[in-house]
Amino acid sequence: MLAREYLRENAEQYRQALKNRGAKVDLDRFLELESERRRTIARVETLKNQRNVASQEIAALKKSKQDASAQIGAMKRVGDEIKQLDAALTGIEESLKNLELEMPNVPHETVPVGADESANRVERTWGQKPRFDFAPKAHWDIGTELGILDFDRAARITGTRFALITDAGARLNRALINFFLDQNTARGYVEVVPPYIVNSDSLRGTGQLPKFEEDLFKLNYRDYYLIPTAEVPVTNIHRDETLDAASLPRRYTAYSPCFRSEAGSYGKDTRGLIRQQQFEKVEMVKFALPSESWKEHEALTSDAEALLQKLGIHYRVVTLSTGDMGFGSSKTYDIEVWLPGQDAYREIASSTNFTDFQARRANIRYRDENGKSGFVHTLNSSGLPVGRTLVAVLENFQQKDGSVVVPEALRKYMNGIDVIR
Repeated sequence: MLAREYLRENAEQYRQALKNRGAKVDLDRFLELESERRRTIARVETLKNQRNVASQEIAALKKSKQDASAQIGAMKRVGDEIKQLDAALTGIEESLKNLELEMPNVPHETVPVGADESANRVERTWGQKPRFDFAPKAHWDIGTELGILDFDRAARITGTRFALITDAGARLNRALINFFLDQNTARGYVEVVPPYIVNSDSLRGTGQLPKFEEDLFKLNYRDYYLIPTAEVPVTNIHRDETLDAASLPRRYTAYSPCFRSEAGSYGKDTRGLIRQQQFEKVEMVKFALPSESWKEHEALTSDAEALLQKLGIHYRVVTLSTGDMGFGSSKTYDIEVWLPGQDAYREIASSTNFTDFQARRANIRYRDENGKSGFVHTLNSSGLPVGRTLVAVLENFQQKDGSVVVPEALRKYMNGIDVIR
């Protein structure tokens, strides 16, 4: 959510931001309603002042035993008008909030302007693409042939875009979770186990509602949803709170299962583990002072990169363009790993600074020692998605005989397994 002062005072700047994003929002209607709201408030204040003056006059007239019926009638009419205006204000405010919830964040000035991913900017790369003396396979073939991935049985159990991971694959999956959490907590992130079911207020706070409702799994007869990412419950840890500025930044990490219906991605990434309706992820979330959030964004991205570096997986960091970035993002780095079996880079993590966009929606503030207060900045990054990292391990460490070498950083979690055969 954006500050109304910003929208009033920088309407043309925001109009350009919407154009750069390719977003359609009725900004004119918002500005019209906001003007009406301010006029109505001013009128109500004037009437309340008149009512106060009239009350004093009535009291004086009654005290001197004079007729005050005319003043009483006038005050009643003023009171009736105030009630009508208050009701109108309630409707105006509801309309404004509905419009505000549809307004995307303002892209940072360093974000490349473009309509889609073709305008994304590569910032850096790490490591080298692995070389093979054989044609590398995709993870769905590797895992199936090793007997650790079963998509057919998962489809019978549930449906498409689900996977059954077994035996050494299941152990590798668990090893990745433990590795990510251990590394993150060593860097100062506090581990939390959040609820995996949240209410609609939590989803509105982080920007999933109302815009992305079709991608959510809602529980029948309750205002409950399965989480699409641990970002939602972890960010809402401090909803409606005011944090001591001296305690910032606060850093959290959490493992969770995640659930997304992928309603808008039909026909995309239908094979393998890349785009599942149920998946697992370790998340990193930060709450920072506005003056520190861009430095914290770089550090957050580096923390996600460090995980891939320890695993020895080649990747690149990309700044998303205005047309490719998320609804609530002010700036997002995508970390893309190289997948030799698909001969392509694929996104494995997104590191985002939301500035105060989520904090305004979730009412998360800070106050410093001088009493100054404001909205915190929220940031989050995958750290990392378990399934997509498992994909990267299988494809980058595959061998000619069909086996997969376990990266050294994971071996202590694998109960002595250093090669999956």
